[in-house]
Amino acid sequence: MTASKPQRDELTGTAHLDSTAQLMTRITSQLGTQLSHVRPDGSRRTPPQGPPAPLTPPALVVVAHGSRDPRALATVHALLDKVREERPGLPVHLGHIELNEPLLTDTLAGLAPGRAVLAPLLLSRGYHVKQDIPAALATAPHLSARVAPPLGPHPLLVETLYARLVEAGWDPRPDARTRRTSGVVLAAAGSRDPDSAVDTARTAALLAERLGVPVVPAYASAAAPTVPAALRALAVRGRHRAAVAAYFTAPGRFATQCAQAAPWIAAAPLGAHTAMARLLLHRYDGTLASTAAAPAQRQLTSA
Repeated sequence: MTASKPQRDELTGTAHLDSTAQLMTRITSQLGTQLSHVRPDGSRRTPPQGPPAPLTPPALVVVAHGSRDPRALATVHALLDKVREERPGLPVHLGHIELNEPLLTDTLAGLAPGRAVLAPLLLSRGYHVKQDIPAALATAPHLSARVAPPLGPHPLLVETLYARLVEAGWDPRPDARTRRTSGVVLAAAGSRDPDSAVDTARTAALLAERLGVPVVPAYASAAAPTVPAALRALAVRGRHRAAVAAYFTAPGRFATQCAQAAPWIAAAPLGAHTAMARLLLHRYDGTLASTAAAPAQRQLTSA
């Protein structure tokens, strides 16, 4: 015998359940659902919620100088890709001081209001770090931003310089005679700011410790000695096996000019080395940490 279909109530438009069992099953299900929201003490449970949405970290704005050499822009983009690989989820932006787009002022104008760190892709203190970048930041009052220190001096830069020299042919295990006749010229862009020369000299000293041979800083413009003069100074000291280490972030006119003066090997610019990406992130993290510590320090001082 087949069960009859539920009959529809003409007044309410609802269907009558076939049996008392079906009615009890429905009531039990509804009561179970309601009771699942009540604690044993009678208070109502808070409905479960998903994990909170992750907070977006402050933006990293990498500030490059800019160059007419197309290789420079390609190198900077490759370096920023490495930064993103090292720190997934970090908003990474690029702005140039001059010669390339996007200009720094345009990049800052396009950011949403919030926190940011401007990390100079520059190797020492100088006019760009002290004047140009803060001036660009002043045009973006919608941002709560800080400028990180330049990249140099730092051991990660020295490791990159060392790697580029080895790639160019520097013997990582020289014998005693080779050490006595070898030397390196650290070729930098140059600046009229004395702090820039101090920073470059410090990097040269760190590289000398790494290599075990003299390293003489030299400059393509605005400062002395020049690369040829530094090479002659090494030769006077019996260091005829002299290499040129390119203290430039990317290829360009100055890097090419300095490499052409090398009597032996000339290393490639720092470029998109993994250590460079990690150094940018180190400057970013350090700037955020100092920003967070500043209010606490002011509070302790006022107390």
